[in-house]
Amino acid sequence: MKPESTQYFAGLAADSSGTDDDRRPLVLLHGLTFDRSGWRPALTQLRRITPGRRVLNLDLPGHGESPTQPSYRLEAVAKQVHAAVEAAELDSPVVVGHSAGAIIATFYAADFPVGGVINVDQPLQTRPFAELLQSLGAQLRGPDYRKVWDLFTAGFHLELLPPAARELVHLTSNPAQELLLGYWSDLLDCPANEAGELLEQQLANLRAGGRPYQVIAGDPVDPGYAGWLADVLPQATVTVIRHGGHFPHLANTGRFAAFLAATANWPG
Repeated sequence: MKPESTQYFAGLAADSSGTDDDRRPLVLLHGLTFDRSGWRPALTQLRRITPGRRVLNLDLPGHGESPTQPSYRLEAVAKQVHAAVEAAELDSPVVVGHSAGAIIATFYAADFPVGGVINVDQPLQTRPFAELLQSLGAQLRGPDYRKVWDLFTAGFHLELLPPAARELVHLTSNPAQELLLGYWSDLLDCPANEAGELLEQQLANLRAGGRPYQVIAGDPVDPGYAGWLADVLPQATVTVIRHGGHFPHLANTGRFAAFLAATANWPG
């Protein structure tokens, strides 16, 4: 798969492809420590299903070919993504985010015009994760921070992925300490309940706007979480792509690309 030529929009590196037409454009946001090349297998499939779809595949600040930033707080990153979307002259895109990229996509959709959101395997209840991070805060800030990252990656279940996808994950991961501390700063630096309230306010904005919100999970969703999600975001739908662990978009690229294609004419 030949890499595309890098372009820059508002300082963020990107693959920009396709043409503007009546199909909603896509904006893709990878997960923490990874980069935009993780979407390319699914995009190859998407081009076979629906050629010429307008896509902006971004490297988040500090990742891939995008420069580092003094702050990686989520609201600031969402604003920078919006600046890139405007620079690319995209109108109300469908924003697709994997893992932490899905949180940024959610923040984005709460504040800026979108056609909808696809959340790839990212729970939206942040308080439990914030409490866990804060319990590990001293280690995260110290020389053994990689042990914390390894603890989380053990739950990714990379063994479920095809060999080529597993290799892609390993090649694109760059768990630099400044990225982990920066992107998790909202969760590390304030009480866990306040971190949860911040995201819940964003979800309230999304709920009021009524924009489509689709969750693609790699494992069956806990019924308690599913009930909570139905309350806070009634328009959300959940689909499971099995045997992908934390990377369902790499486990079955054809099926995932079909979900991307189906957003072409989402209302809004």
